[in-house]
Amino acid sequence: MANQNKLILKKGREKPVLKRHPWIFSGAVDRIEGDPVSGEPIEVHDSRGEFLAWGAFSPQSQIRVRIWNWDPQLEISPDFLYKRISDSLAHRRKIGFDFPMLRLVHAESDGIPGLIVDKYEEILVVQFLSAGVEYWKNEITKSLVEQTGAKTIFERSDGQVRSLEGLPKSTGVLHGTEPKDPIIIEEDGVKTFIDIRKGHKTGYYLDQRENRKKIAALCRDKTVLDCFCYSGGFSIRSLMEGAKSVTLVDESKNALELAIKNAALNNLNEEKITTQQGDVFQVLRKYRDQAAKFDVIILDPPKFAPTASFADKAARGYKDINLLAFKLLNPGGLLATFSCSGGITRELFLRILSGAALDAGVNARIQESMGQSADHSINLSFPEGIYLKGFGIRVD
Repeated sequence: MANQNKLILKKGREKPVLKRHPWIFSGAVDRIEGDPVSGEPIEVHDSRGEFLAWGAFSPQSQIRVRIWNWDPQLEISPDFLYKRISDSLAHRRKIGFDFPMLRLVHAESDGIPGLIVDKYEEILVVQFLSAGVEYWKNEITKSLVEQTGAKTIFERSDGQVRSLEGLPKSTGVLHGTEPKDPIIIEEDGVKTFIDIRKGHKTGYYLDQRENRKKIAALCRDKTVLDCFCYSGGFSIRSLMEGAKSVTLVDESKNALELAIKNAALNNLNEEKITTQQGDVFQVLRKYRDQAAKFDVIILDPPKFAPTASFADKAARGYKDINLLAFKLLNPGGLLATFSCSGGITRELFLRILSGAALDAGVNARIQESMGQSADHSINLSFPEGIYLKGFGIRVD
């Protein structure tokens, strides 16, 4: 039976679709034909009635449709989803990212809008963040089991973006049995406890894999301040590379306790570790007032600006913490600073850092330019997929 659900665009609003951008905003919609339910496949047509794409309908989101494909003959089905997942897995193998821990599916950038799949050895942690993948949840789960052989698939669809899609939070086991305790993973010889049930994101920051390696290599015999440290990913790696000492700052007591456990798990000297629970902004000001100094400072804050509408407010926050960090660095020190905010572009982040360095009165030069690891794929037709920006900045 032919699909009866159609979305007709306003005149002149088809250009982004023709350029293969996967989002159609509500303001571009002229009318809906048929009675599609949330997440159901829908045909997208221009104002003249010409077919443009297949998409997933989301009646409550400002992103009214997320596009699946641009082929009129390729209807959305379990077989279509199986192939998309297969292609995502194959891409990781082609680029040499076939590690025990990695991101297997990166949403729009892999042609499966709203789906995140992270692999922790035999466990998959998944996020269904859009109406379209929610609609096909059972089929996607079945396909993941068949193609990966995962013993457990655990859902962590508890991000705020779900509410924008009109979806409730959803967590729990989709396949297999639930891990009872934090699991242990190993990344480049570093062992780490992660909590896939309640930890940040899917339990760990897989996107910082390459950056942890880069920054830790620069920390030998250095005093390190790790802000927003979570479970100590940067700090533990730095200690294993010979850092003189590390100071971990996070507002979460549980995160700091997990970091200490991770240090013990790797047989590190706890006398080299100091923890400070509290708001990072306030802690940095306290260190400034105490005239504290560090050789390396790491700033990896949570998302300040999920969309561009939050950019102005977020920019002030980013400038404040980076200004304080510049003032706390020893001469010749290194600031490793990151933004994971989709609403903050790389260019804007650089302008923020430039202003912070100027106000701090330091001469600063970029030593390292960093981003998300390659398993967090970026499709050129979807620049929004570039979310993690980072710089290693050396001060005189």
